[in-house]
Amino acid sequence: MRIRSVLLTSVFVFLSAMLTAQTTLTLKEAIRIAAENYPSIKAKSAYVQASKEMVTEAKREQLPNVNLSVQQDYGTINGTNGPLYGFGGLAVASSGPALASQNWNAAFGALYLTNVNWEFFAFGKYREKVRVAQRTQESNTKDYEQELFEHKVKVAAAYLNLIASRQITKSYEKNLSRADSIRVFVIARAKNGLVAGVDSSLANAEYSSARILLTTAKDKEQEQKNILAQLMGTNDNNFEVDTSFIAALPGVYLDTVSTAQQHPLLQYYKSRIAVSDEQAHYLKTQYYPSFSLVGVWQSRGSGFGSDYATDQGSYTGDYWKGINPSRSNYLFGVGVTWNIMQPVRLSKQVNAQRLISKALQEEYNTADVAIKQQLQTAQNKMRNALANYREAPVQIKAASDAYHQKSVMYKNGLATMVDVTQASYTLIRAETDRNIANNNVWQALLLKAAAQGDFNLFEDQLR
Repeated sequence: MRIRSVLLTSVFVFLSAMLTAQTTLTLKEAIRIAAENYPSIKAKSAYVQASKEMVTEAKREQLPNVNLSVQQDYGTINGTNGPLYGFGGLAVASSGPALASQNWNAAFGALYLTNVNWEFFAFGKYREKVRVAQRTQESNTKDYEQELFEHKVKVAAAYLNLIASRQITKSYEKNLSRADSIRVFVIARAKNGLVAGVDSSLANAEYSSARILLTTAKDKEQEQKNILAQLMGTNDNNFEVDTSFIAALPGVYLDTVSTAQQHPLLQYYKSRIAVSDEQAHYLKTQYYPSFSLVGVWQSRGSGFGSDYATDQGSYTGDYWKGINPSRSNYLFGVGVTWNIMQPVRLSKQVNAQRLISKALQEEYNTADVAIKQQLQTAQNKMRNALANYREAPVQIKAASDAYHQKSVMYKNGLATMVDVTQASYTLIRAETDRNIANNNVWQALLLKAAAQGDFNLFEDQLR
């Protein structure tokens, strides 16, 4: 029974570990998930698809208007002599003879109409409208690419920050283990009267401080994990980061970057300028007249006879006779329409659009200057990060040797507990500096990729 109980307990513990095991999330996988899940990326993608539809709509706007109309009515046709204008289409089209008195003779009537209206020449108005739609689509595409690029950089930075937090947590775990070992040793010797009792108090204080540092480090690590999960567009933070690649240097880091003209942000600003310029061209096409072709086919049916003017009894209430078309007309024509006040109205709007283009150009210049400065900053950060990376092993070895020496000396009564504590502080600081130095090289490479506008510069170095 006892063996059976032990086996069941072992199986339960194994299954629990399997269920709660955290999966290892690589940086490439985190970037992929973020690109697919993050809401703002999806929104930009939807805007791109919408702008594609608007391009198609702008092209179809050049097609002729074809209107079909069918109506069947019942009513009187009393007419009167006098002027009439149907403001807003609020008058009825009752046509009939102007009789001496009102009557309420009513019959059915019908109208069947086909109308074709094609604005076949408008000095490039429709062509420019299509170009505006195309430039807008390009701008939305560049906006999407910039958003995606920027978000990839954010995810990579959050991932590296999480790695740094995780490594610092491990350093503080080692620090706690060292503090605990010293504490156990000191308490044992204090009980035997080999060291002063205050040393055990100092050892306990150092152990408590190490626990606080570890708890703070874990809290910071959890914050960074939550930030990364948010950037990935998920609430699931049950994962572990891959820290294996961070110990090695990336393959490229000091090659000279000549230009960042293909930076997604600059491309987005260029596309906005192109949209504004195209809108100014489109507005200018509104200055000119439009030439149209029209064609109409109309059939009418009426329950009133052709001699109704002289014989008011010549009508029928029969529905089928009233809606049967008995008269037809057709019309073809060409016309020109020109609002000569349009140039006066739109000239200021054109000037305003040109000034908007100028403002967008200045925004482009501002971004260009900022990116060039960011490139220089990235180069400097890379040099400094490499210098610290090379210096970190020297510091960690010296601090480790010092701690080991002070520990041995204390055990032999040649150093005080304060000396050991001070050496411990130096060692944990050296371990932290080493972890940060490794991480800063990758952070500098990420900054360089962000400044150059080429995320592949960073991503290609990942294993």
